[in-house]
Amino acid sequence: MLLLLSCGAKKYIKDIPYNYSSDEYLKDKTQKKEISTSTYSIVDDNSEGLSDDTLRVKEKYSILMGVMPKDIKDYKLYSYVDGWLGTPYRKQMLEKNIGVDASYFVQALFSDVYGETFSKTPDGIFRSKDIQLFTVRSFLQEGDILFFRYDKSHPISDVGIYLHNDRIVACTTNGLNIYNFNDEYFQLRYVAAGRLKQK
Repeated sequence: MLLLLSCGAKKYIKDIPYNYSSDEYLKDKTQKKEISTSTYSIVDDNSEGLSDDTLRVKEKYSILMGVMPKDIKDYKLYSYVDGWLGTPYRKQMLEKNIGVDASYFVQALFSDVYGETFSKTPDGIFRSKDIQLFTVRSFLQEGDILFFRYDKSHPISDVGIYLHNDRIVACTTNGLNIYNFNDEYFQLRYVAAGRLKQK
């Protein structure tokens, strides 16, 4: 009985397909790795050396904007906006998750991100000497300020920020969020846009 078992064991070992010594195994693995490395090219998706947080924001907003990640360039802008999204609208307030007024938000954003000081009113921002005004929508870029007229007695009643691909940050009754600039709600009220002048 014992003799039968030992003969069966030898036959079983011969049938095992991976009959390598550890040296042969490592040599075979190294060759396979070299072949696969030469077949495929390595792509560096972080050639700018961005932090993990910045890469997360870049990827998130490329999806939200419907553009390629390489098209998201103003990382500070998106990082700042990201922390405020979903904050309810409250007139003349600026407190994360509590309440925010669009003009207060734009004033704080430009102060914190670009080091530029504006008035806290939509009209005051519109009249700033540091803003270059224009109306052509095809000229819009990340970070441009949008001016809206909601109130007949105030030619410039509200502001928003242009992001990318017709997506804007604005305050409505739904709070501070990303909206489609093509919506009739915004198109009927759009007056002009402004860009920070180069110094």
